[in-house]
Amino acid sequence: MDSNLAFLRESLSNHTDNHKICQRIYQKLEQNHYANEEEFVKDLEENEATILNLVLQYELDYARNEQDDVRVQQLNGVYELLLI
Repeated sequence: MDSNLAFLRESLSNHTDNHKICQRIYQKLEQNHYANEEEFVKDLEENEATILNLVLQYELDYARNEQDDVRVQQLNGVYELLLI
């Protein structure tokens, strides 16, 4: 699995208990073998992309506050694709 997607999967695991759409996105990451972030983002439904955008904003803010530059860089790779 692409390292950006691995970081994304880990971040999503923090949100799966309370959000069914996050569960669905997490399952996509678990069940499909995406070659890269672009392939993953193209496979998202509109509502999944919207929720993932919100989750990534939260997770990026958290990583910045913790000064976890590696996590910021990895998650930002997916986040930027959602904005295109």
